[in-house]
Amino acid sequence: MLQTSDSLLKENVNNPTPPLKVADSTRQTSAINIDSLSRTLRRDTTIAVSNAKALADSAKLDTTRQRSGLEAPVDYSAKDSLVYDATTGFAHLYGDAKVHYQNMDLSADYITLNMDSTIVHAQGVPDSTGKAMKGTPIYKQGSENYESERMSFNFKTKKGFIEKVKTTQGNGFLRSVDSKRSNDGNFYLQNAQYTTCDADHPHFYLQLTRAKVSPGKETFFGPAYLVVADVPLPLAIPYGFFPFNKKYSSGIIMPSYGDETSRGFYLRDGGYYFALSDRMDLKLLGEIYTKGSWGVSAETNYAKRYAYRGNFYVSYLTTITGEKNLPDYNKTTSLKVQWSHSSDQKANPNTSFTARVNFASQNYERSNLSSLYTPTAYTQSTRASSVSFTHNIPSLGISLSGSSNITQNMRDSSLAITLPDISINVNRFYPFRRKKAVGKERWYEKISLSYTGQFSNSINTKEDKLFHTPLLKWKNGMQHRVPIDATFQLFKYINISPSLSFSGRTYLSRERRSWDNTQQEERRDTTYGFYNLYDWNASMSFNTTLYGFYKPWSKLFGSRIQTIRHVFKPSMSFSYAPDFTTRSYGYVTSYVRTDKDGKVSTVDYSPYASGLYGYPSGKRQGSINMSISNNVEMKIKSDADTSGFRKISLIDELSASMSYNLATDFQPWSDLSTNIRLRLSPRYTFSMAARFATYAYEFDKDGKVIVGNTTEWSHGRFGRFQGMSQNISYTLDNKKMSTFFGLLAGRGWDKVWEGIAGKRKEEDKRPNPKDDSDQLEDEEEANTDPMLRKNRDKKNEKKVSADVDDDGYLAFSLPWSLTFSYGVTMAEDRSKPINTRNMRYPYSFTQTLNFSGNITLAKGWNINFSSGYDFNYKKLSMTTASLSRDLHCFEMSCSIVLLPYSSFNFSFRARAAELADALKYEKRSSYSSNIDWY
Repeated sequence: MLQTSDSLLKENVNNPTPPLKVADSTRQTSAINIDSLSRTLRRDTTIAVSNAKALADSAKLDTTRQRSGLEAPVDYSAKDSLVYDATTGFAHLYGDAKVHYQNMDLSADYITLNMDSTIVHAQGVPDSTGKAMKGTPIYKQGSENYESERMSFNFKTKKGFIEKVKTTQGNGFLRSVDSKRSNDGNFYLQNAQYTTCDADHPHFYLQLTRAKVSPGKETFFGPAYLVVADVPLPLAIPYGFFPFNKKYSSGIIMPSYGDETSRGFYLRDGGYYFALSDRMDLKLLGEIYTKGSWGVSAETNYAKRYAYRGNFYVSYLTTITGEKNLPDYNKTTSLKVQWSHSSDQKANPNTSFTARVNFASQNYERSNLSSLYTPTAYTQSTRASSVSFTHNIPSLGISLSGSSNITQNMRDSSLAITLPDISINVNRFYPFRRKKAVGKERWYEKISLSYTGQFSNSINTKEDKLFHTPLLKWKNGMQHRVPIDATFQLFKYINISPSLSFSGRTYLSRERRSWDNTQQEERRDTTYGFYNLYDWNASMSFNTTLYGFYKPWSKLFGSRIQTIRHVFKPSMSFSYAPDFTTRSYGYVTSYVRTDKDGKVSTVDYSPYASGLYGYPSGKRQGSINMSISNNVEMKIKSDADTSGFRKISLIDELSASMSYNLATDFQPWSDLSTNIRLRLSPRYTFSMAARFATYAYEFDKDGKVIVGNTTEWSHGRFGRFQGMSQNISYTLDNKKMSTFFGLLAGRGWDKVWEGIAGKRKEEDKRPNPKDDSDQLEDEEEANTDPMLRKNRDKKNEKKVSADVDDDGYLAFSLPWSLTFSYGVTMAEDRSKPINTRNMRYPYSFTQTLNFSGNITLAKGWNINFSSGYDFNYKKLSMTTASLSRDLHCFEMSCSIVLLPYSSFNFSFRARAAELADALKYEKRSSYSSNIDWY
């Protein structure tokens, strides 16, 4: 291998090569004899050395030429041979030839280099078949790459001419018959093709008559038309451009067009994108309709590494339907505000600020055209928004938090607002514990207490009355809680936990009531000030844990079962609270009411009934609470575990609870609450809760059914079953069905028994998905268009060989899945007559059934659907279906909403972001409850 710098030939010291091969003087340098690569070239080392020395001397003496030459050395090499013709000044490089100048690289199987004019020519050579070319020129400059059949380049002027060039720009591919490169790095193309299809023979392309390419920036082109499957279509444009900037930058967002029955033709989602900085951007969009409706929206994303990130979106719509001066004319305005913000714990571990705002006026989703094709947004009945701030002081054990919350009901436009909600929490501490403990812990050192304080200001109102409501109508107040508790052990096995809790409330207003005998109506007067209310309660609980073990008889149950363990947890607690409704506390008072007939009655009420935290309304309590909990497990031999044993849960939990109130003689027993939980498989746990009423129904003196003071047990009956609720879901797919039919045919039972015996093989380890919730991507990746990044990653997917069956044919596969979700609620139906024989009401059932699934018909064909059945109305609930088709460089999708309203949305567009807005066809149903299928 030989290398040269400019016109000076010098031998590579690090990699010495044989003497320079020089052609015979009779050989014409303009002729390219491919067979000469396999022949022995005639060598004249004297001529080579003398010419090399002469060139070196002339280069050293001619300083004028050296100053007007190249700015850097030109390095070139050839793997096969290098032939230098001193007569013409041409160097011929054969076999994997390479030329390097500054940041430009050129490689080809054959390169001709003019040593005087700094012009280089490169081309490929025919392969063994003579039908195709191999070793075609590849030109690289920085990150740009150009492949062609023939290329000429001037290193001094940096101009070049390229034939049949192929290059990648952004997410697309450019091919050109003839192209020129200017000294500023731009390319001028003639008879070019642009496509985003990566196939060797593209399925479609834009035929460009002329184009100017700024590598890595954009491409401007003149008249162009669309060609699909080598068929020119009558779809042409006079001019256009494609942006190729990998980093995000400001630019125009092209709108989409269409028609909508009630609002007319439209242009929507068009506007401008502002790349404000690396930390913030701004997108302004607008929409306009021919019948007068219009809308604007703004969205910004912001982020600071290791500090915070967020998104803010606001949209305003003016919707006009009908004709002016006609009865059906209607004009509405709607607003939507969304804000999400999160702080990074790395910036300040003790402080956090989060925001999840999702506010919209009642008619926004019905006015927004996009929501019509998104059933979840269109049928959403409630919205919740919150902004919260938290600060912890670890040294003091104190945490401060503040939040604002808004809950919307989209059906009646009602709002529930809390602004602000401030709380302070003091962690549990032991005030009597010694700083330097010596010896055993004393009993009073186990006493602990904590504190929680809260201040809230809230209101319930309508959207249109929010800003017209005076501040005095807002409900506000403060609440304080101080729990004191401790835990002791009795006889080592019984845990005793006494506790005492104090609560206080502070209100800024109260409401006094009186009776107006003249108007015969209740009068309410609000007074303002500081009003304090307090209450307290005490309790003591006892609990322990008992263990029972049983070893089954091996002759009956086999030797694999080692032990059955039963865990029994009984607990009992006693609680006491005085009667705060007595007049001495002042929380409940009364007034005298005299009706128009002169009948006098006393009406009890609380001046603090409308308070934010209520008032101490409990009667005297002295209740005993009892509960039991059971857990049963079995240990068997297993080869899958390193210990040689495996635990199986027989009953995960079986519990029951009941209480008795010592402070009352009427219905002191509570209902019996039971719960059972069974772990049927590692992926499914069955859970059910039920309540049994203690007291029986009876008739009063008027013949009405009431709950009496006699228990069901006194009538020889168990507690009255109140009802239950249960939800079951299951997913069925083609693999499970194949396994099921295989078992019916006698195949696969060995794996089933291995699973029962605990011999399941360990599943293949899979890498965890990348968690980027707290980390930003690299700067270049973060500024890359998501669609470009998605398509780029798709190209890097590894191709795997297709599965074949036992006979060597392509294995048939039709992946599908079907998910069922069934819920049932059982409860007494008191609307029907009672059974007088057993004094029981009949039971009614409320059922819900939902199902969804997907089918992959073939590679790229996907069908998704979802629906449900309403048993009350005896008809299907929300029903949707969608069909998508991956057409390699195009994608097609069709979604349909069948119930409770009807709509459809069809889209056919190019996959690449550069052509997604230009090469597309969309058809949507009208904004109506009914659609026209056309």
